[in-house]
This record gives sequence, C-alpha cells and structure tokens, in this order.
Amino acid sequence: MSVRVSLVAAARSSSLLGERFDDDRPLDAAGWQEVQFAAPALVPLGAAELRYCSPTARSRATGQALGFAPLVQPALRDCDMGRWRGCTLADVTAREPAAVDAWLADPRSAPHGGEPLLAFISRIGGWLDTRPACDGSIVAVAEPAVVRAALVYALKAPPSSYWNVDVRPLSTVTLIGLPRRWSLRLETGA
Repeated sequence: MSVRVSLVAAARSSSLLGERFDDDRPLDAAGWQEVQFAAPALVPLGAAELRYCSPTARSRATGQALGFAPLVQPALRDCDMGRWRGCTLADVTAREPAAVDAWLADPRSAPHGGEPLLAFISRIGGWLDTRPACDGSIVAVAEPAVVRAALVYALKAPPSSYWNVDVRPLSTVTLIGLPRRWSLRLETGA
C-alpha cells in the first residue's frame, strides 16, 4: 500500500520582493485572482480522502477558495525564523550579513534564533512519513517553503539543494510512497 500526497503551494500574499520570513498575511488581490484562474485545474484535487493546510492565513484561504475545506496541520507551518520573522531577506542582509551567510551555508545553523533548515526539512519529512498508507490520496495546501522542504526530504537530496528549488504560488507536486520511501510524480496536463 502507498499514499499519494499532492502538495499545492498557497497563493501569494505579496509581490515576490515584498515576501517576508514566516509571513502570515492574508491573500492579496492578485492572489485571489490567481486562485480563481487556477481553480479549474486544482479543484479536482479536493476529491482526496484527506485535505490539509498549513496554519497560515494564505494557506487556509487558498484551501477554502478551492473548496477543499482543509484541516489545519500545525506540523505544516513554515520554518520558524526567530527574530527575522516579518522581515525581508534584504532587510536582514543589510543588518546581519554574516548571519545570513552562515544561515545559507550551514543547514544546521539558526543565527536568527529560530529553527535550523535541517530541522525544518526533518519536521516536514516527519509529517509526510506519518500519513496513513491507505492506497488513497491526500491534498495539502502549504507555504512554498514547506513544499520545497517536502521535495528535498522525499528525494533524499542534500539540504543545500533546498535553495535550488523554486516553488511558485499555486504550483502542485505529487509524492507517492510510504514512510522514508517517496517518489516524485510529474503528471501531464492531458
């Protein structure tokens, strides 16, 4: 038996340049418009036996707008960014350039006082590994960082590859497998 987990990246709550660490702002007007545009392709995922979302406002709103009626999963929260929460990368880099360099170079470091990248990836992997193997399907709406962490974990990629995965709002990835044995499934649009 295996389980199919479709991860949907939440719609945006700000422009790319305005994104902040551990951001919990609601969807902006462009995000709502994007959800409406993407809905025909994403709504069928709501037929999953289990429907979850990250606890952020934009993940909950995205899941509701798609008709998923998702259950909030605290384990799917974004990485705890400690004192950097609410700041942009540019803000933090201007104030603490050495700390940013350390954080980007070492997945075990947490100069911000929050969660190290390696712990974040492991937490998301732990959530994946505890999904019931029911030959069924699961859909989860989550922050792009959560989707990125799930991919790194599922593919057993080095933590440094986290920085090379670009997860766009409302993009979808499907993982199929069992605890600690995941495969990435890329599907056609046909």
